[in-house]
Amino acid sequence: MDVTGARWRKSTKSGGNGGDCVEVADNLPGVVLVRDTKNRDDGTLAFAPRSWRAFVTQIAVRS
Repeated sequence: MDVTGARWRKSTKSGGNGGDCVEVADNLPGVVLVRDTKNRDDGTLAFAPRSWRAFVTQIAVRS
């Protein structure tokens, strides 16, 4: 999968202290990408947009 056009953003729950952070790219058609900020080259998870929305919704409900 070509992710060169991905526009990455940090989670709003990530702090500026270098702790546990994730980045999300949701600008590519048909896919939402997630990666670890500290290990950007160690791999990327890919989700269908509908699955990602369901995941984020569940997190918001539990917070």
